[in-house]
Amino acid sequence: MLNRVSELRKTNGLTQQELADKLEVSRQTIISLEKGKYDPSIGLAHKIAKLFKLSIEDVFIFEEE
Repeated sequence: MLNRVSELRKTNGLTQQELADKLEVSRQTIISLEKGKYDPSIGLAHKIAKLFKLSIEDVFIFEEE
């Protein structure tokens, strides 16, 4: 799944570790998210969207197969 996590993190001046700490996940989770290798749970997707004050749809790009 495509997402804007890296873009939003950088725009908000956060390191991967700082974002991981705010979301209570590992830095490796953030790296995997940013590379598109990990699809977050709905709970984590909600936390990310809420942190950046956006809707889930504004952060994650759902592609139909």
